[in-house]
Amino acid sequence: MAMRLRHRLPEWIWRVYWAGFAGCALGWELWFTYGWVAGDSVNIRRAQALSDAIPIHANWLFNSLADAGSIGLFGLLLAWWLHGRDLRIFDRWHWSAFAVLFTWFIAQNLIVEMFLYHDQLAAGKHLSWAPFAPTGPWINPTLFNWGDRTITLQGQIPWLLMTPLYYLGVIGLRKQLSPNTHN
Repeated sequence: MAMRLRHRLPEWIWRVYWAGFAGCALGWELWFTYGWVAGDSVNIRRAQALSDAIPIHANWLFNSLADAGSIGLFGLLLAWWLHGRDLRIFDRWHWSAFAVLFTWFIAQNLIVEMFLYHDQLAAGKHLSWAPFAPTGPWINPTLFNWGDRTITLQGQIPWLLMTPLYYLGVIGLRKQLSPNTHN
């Protein structure tokens, strides 16, 4: 917030953050937290100690805030760095920038699924259908196993769908809010 008040970051970054937050919250976090459609609520899927530490009604909020910031904005920063700090990668579609975002979004999600939330996403624990997880628990093949950890389609599909939508949203917001920087 301090960087915004000092005008250290452009307005489009803040809009991307809040759009990413909304996409994550409405796309899967609320659905997965409450188990609204054929899923188990997060309180059933995780250890009681964690449910005591992070109440169910705050779970989706914290996850969406983190998804939008540490995942989404860090992905933009990473793409920007790897492209020589060239903001033009956010003016129109660049496959190499998309590849950086895609790699980062999927890699972080694999790490989350394998190490942070493995007990919540283990075999026999059902995630709800969600707009960004349209196969629901009904079509959820195991993609691979890592020791005793299971990586499933439903755990990965939200970020598979989110990546192109996120990048297109970044391009659109940048064009809308910074029209003089584009050709």
